[in-house]
Amino acid sequence: MLIREATEEDWPAIWAFMEGIVRAGETYTYDRDLTAEQARDSWLVPPPGRAFVAVGDDGAVLGTAKVTRNHAGGGSHIANGSYMVAPGHGGRGVGRALGEHTLEWAKAAGFRAMQFNAVVETNSRAVALWRSLGFEIVGTLAEGFAHPERGLVGLHIMYRRL
Repeated sequence: MLIREATEEDWPAIWAFMEGIVRAGETYTYDRDLTAEQARDSWLVPPPGRAFVAVGDDGAVLGTAKVTRNHAGGGSHIANGSYMVAPGHGGRGVGRALGEHTLEWAKAAGFRAMQFNAVVETNSRAVALWRSLGFEIVGTLAEGFAHPERGLVGLHIMYRRL
């Protein structure tokens, strides 16, 4: 697997799986009726942020990540990351590889830490992955997420120094 910076040419492959994840409404706070254009504008971030893709040996996009400043001004030294793995590729190390890559990239780019603002507590695979990569849950917003099947569940704020 190769991880590289995402390009506009990667967008159709990213949207091909991102759309289903967004529409399901189980793991992200995106509006479920998000358009491809809105998603592209929020995912393919301008510098100093970056978007990445994990690509298989056959050239297929297996997953994607983006890293941006969590806040502007006095909070601009903290990175924020988002990650999606294409269905059928979960549990194969794609998310871990993207996580490791983005943590290294963020540190090299001068960020001091990475914070995730909204990790849905029922997304146990993601919570376990981020904990295994050194993130800690620093707070949980009780009933902060309206899960389509489980009702109101918590949103974790997760943090790791770089």
